[in-house]
Amino acid sequence: MRKILILFTFLYSAIVFSQELNCSVNVIAQQTGNDNNVVFKTLEKQLNEFINNTQWTEESFGSQERINCSMVINVSNYENDRFNATLQVSSSRPIFNSTYSSPVYNYNDKDFNFQYLEFQNLVYNPLQFESNLISVLSFHVFMILGMDADSFALNGGDEYFKQAQVIANYSQQLNGQGWKLEDGLQSRFALIDNLLSPTFKEIRSTMYNYHIDGLDIMAASAKAGKSKVISTLTDLQKIHQRRPNSYLLRVFFDAKSDELMDILSGGPSVNITEAVDILNRIAPMHSQKWRNIKF
Repeated sequence: MRKILILFTFLYSAIVFSQELNCSVNVIAQQTGNDNNVVFKTLEKQLNEFINNTQWTEESFGSQERINCSMVINVSNYENDRFNATLQVSSSRPIFNSTYSSPVYNYNDKDFNFQYLEFQNLVYNPLQFESNLISVLSFHVFMILGMDADSFALNGGDEYFKQAQVIANYSQQLNGQGWKLEDGLQSRFALIDNLLSPTFKEIRSTMYNYHIDGLDIMAASAKAGKSKVISTLTDLQKIHQRRPNSYLLRVFFDAKSDELMDILSGGPSVNITEAVDILNRIAPMHSQKWRNIKF
């Protein structure tokens, strides 16, 4: 499905890559008080090469099909080979017949502690644990791939989410945070467990309908696209009624809140009163943005 939305003129000239991502990895170490340490630049360089040069799937991606994404590692403490950090991950996908890229995945991983020796070999193994550094980054790579695929085909991200779950399962042998049930309702474990649960099935159908039947048709019919985006909120309300304040809704709106505010504030006139009411109920953490929506 993703290939269908790429302009035909690019298909003749694009070089085919096995790599799937166009990812910018940045390591910020100001909090350590020693951000000039060369180890941080080496880590940044190696991670950029690792993420962008690893073949994550068996798919072939053209140069224009690679998923644009970023990973920002904010190191708060560094001692010997041990790093305490947070990881901000984001990705976007192009909108049909438009120069606009829509945010798809925006995740703040607060439990990112790892060991790293300068110039150590970084290799992803799909079946076994290598290190917490590799596991966390690989987990989010497959989350990016899954979210992107879900936005182009209904439940298109299944194989990627299942691999993210495999990574979560084999990483439980580590004492690191975020991989186990007992690590709480806002952990990597909870994220992938909920995504694959029928209880939250509407989040994935919404990813498809919101993009394919909403954003992707706006160039042809802005009013129809806007109306479809609004209608998808009703499906998200079903999740809220079933599981109030669910983590998945928070993850969805962390990516989409600014975009929704802009969509509902601009473009052709449609009735948005009910949509704003729904947003205030199911995503109260973004209530300030909903108040900024212009009727």
